[in-house]
Amino acid sequence: MTAPNIVDVTTIIGKTDTVALSSTSQTTLVSNAASSGKVYKINVIQVANVDGTNAADVTIDVHSAAAGGGTAFSLVSTASVPSDASLVALSKNTAIYLEEDRSITATASTANDLEVIISYEEIS
Repeated sequence: MTAPNIVDVTTIIGKTDTVALSSTSQTTLVSNAASSGKVYKINVIQVANVDGTNAADVTIDVHSAAAGGGTAFSLVSTASVPSDASLVALSKNTAIYLEEDRSITATASTANDLEVIISYEEIS
């Protein structure tokens, strides 16, 4: 596992992924494989509550290994997202880098109520 040198960048690919949190289990939002030779600049993580009546809680963790493995460190811990509202968990002003063999996950308190949009740059 290394932190790729981003001074000699050859490629930057903008990506946006969407994830519906369909269970109360930890769900991987983005994973950077070991030895990928890439670093991901995470620009935005937004969580929307699509339930018209009830609030739901979300936890977003940064993991010390790919695919939700290793030790989890909370970016957002049990934050309430009101019904028909959204929460900006990370914005471009507070962007983070996801190095090789790291991942970001989300866990919902209620299945099928929360949807996540994550926008990032894949740098190699």
